[in-house]
Amino acid sequence: MLGAEDFLEPLPFEGDDEHGGTEPFGIGRARHVVAIGGGRAGVGKTLLSVNLAVYLAQLGRHVVLCDADPFGSSLHTMLGLQKPPLVLDKAEPGASALVRTSVPGLSILPVVYDPWAVAPKRASRQSHWLRQIKDLDVDYIVLNLGASIAPASLDVFADADIQICVAAPEPPAIEATYRFCRAYFVRRLRRALMRERFKLRVVERALLSLPPLPSPRELIIEIARFDEPVANLAATVLASLRPRLVIGRTRLRRDLELGPSMAALSARYLGISLDYMGYVEQDDAAWLTARRCRPLLIDAPTSKAAKNIERVARRLLALFAQQAKRPNLPNLVEARTLTKPLTLYNVLGLERAATDDEIRRAYKFQREVYTEGSLPLTGLLDDQQMREEQGRIAEAYDTLLDLPRRRAYDASVFPNEEPMALQGAQRGPGATEAELARLRAEISREITPETSFTGALLRRAREAAGIELHDIAQQTKISLSYLRAIEQDEWKALPAPVYVRGFLVQVARVLRLDPSQVSKSYLKRWQDTRSDADR
Repeated sequence: MLGAEDFLEPLPFEGDDEHGGTEPFGIGRARHVVAIGGGRAGVGKTLLSVNLAVYLAQLGRHVVLCDADPFGSSLHTMLGLQKPPLVLDKAEPGASALVRTSVPGLSILPVVYDPWAVAPKRASRQSHWLRQIKDLDVDYIVLNLGASIAPASLDVFADADIQICVAAPEPPAIEATYRFCRAYFVRRLRRALMRERFKLRVVERALLSLPPLPSPRELIIEIARFDEPVANLAATVLASLRPRLVIGRTRLRRDLELGPSMAALSARYLGISLDYMGYVEQDDAAWLTARRCRPLLIDAPTSKAAKNIERVARRLLALFAQQAKRPNLPNLVEARTLTKPLTLYNVLGLERAATDDEIRRAYKFQREVYTEGSLPLTGLLDDQQMREEQGRIAEAYDTLLDLPRRRAYDASVFPNEEPMALQGAQRGPGATEAELARLRAEISREITPETSFTGALLRRAREAAGIELHDIAQQTKISLSYLRAIEQDEWKALPAPVYVRGFLVQVARVLRLDPSQVSKSYLKRWQDTRSDADR
């Protein structure tokens, strides 16, 4: 826990820049910083911030939770504090103390309070508070930025090690997320050109020549008309962005597909790769724990929403581990790569080696995405653009599923039969890939020729392979209820052992495990348990 010796002295106030933000303050001694933001309130940013901080603190780490929402997010109420920790705004900033919470290892950084406005200081005047962050000697800092897209909030978002946007399966929240991504890019570009006024004027000229709220791709293409080196710089800034995405308040099965769809559409139309980290289900337990002023992970750790947040937290830790090994250093990107036309494979989101079944599944998925009232497309396309995209999807399906036409197309587009090179800068690892790499390493150490397989071990092997339970059910035609019973060791819900042996063999083949070892060791445990129960 942090004591009185850890009280902080804020750095001197240096004022705002001419565009309404603060000079980049940089993150110093804190080991890892997570910023959670987005473009709309009420989607679950506070719930995620508090419970991620609790999860990290429960690992025995020193964690500081910062309420940087200019509208006030009431983080303190979810941690059982009766009053918000506040510091009065002064001409000469005084010392501010970290406020301990009931969770061991977790503290809150007080908010700078404006007595005249009876509210937190607006984001553009918080530099003397935000600069304290760089001197915090702790393991993790979790920043809740709320729904603000003020320049100072975007600067803090950019300086964090991991940036997380939170959306919800509703049109206003999705459109606000895309708008937040646009604002994030424009702010990063402005910061990059702050000391080069001529280049900044080129960007402003391009913005004035475009309709309101242009996408980053459209802006870079327009900048290239005036100054190609500035456009190349803007393309490099765009390629360096890697915000993560969490979908909150999910209710329907279709909601679970929203995150991957938004990530793919953002990369295609905005040029920003949203790395999908997971979802948090709408859960009455979250509402009840908020009423009781207790964190969800402590008050209802077995609830669905708590399990969802734990999975996001594990992926977060995996990302930190990957960043330590391979820092994300963007390469120079040329603006003209953004103007290259999409291939028919790109239209369906496929590789060139895609099979007919993969083409059919991709076509069905794209048809569902590019339809009237599509949630993930909210705020991206108008009616004319939608019709054009639907035409491209139909053309891609008809061409790639017809073998002679596909061969002719490949010969015209890829005459040298070389694999397509990846465009843009090398990006850091995605959250899912980082988590899978960690799980695979753990499983490889755990599975030996003498391993006795349990349901929990089979589940971890499946998760390490990145395979969902319904995928195994589709491939093997085994009922989902039986597959769940196997993973949960609910032997009373399983049929006769002769049938279970066949199930285990098929599951082992899908997971690329030894079918004989899996079936024999699992059934032996089952028989031993039944024998013990009969005694």
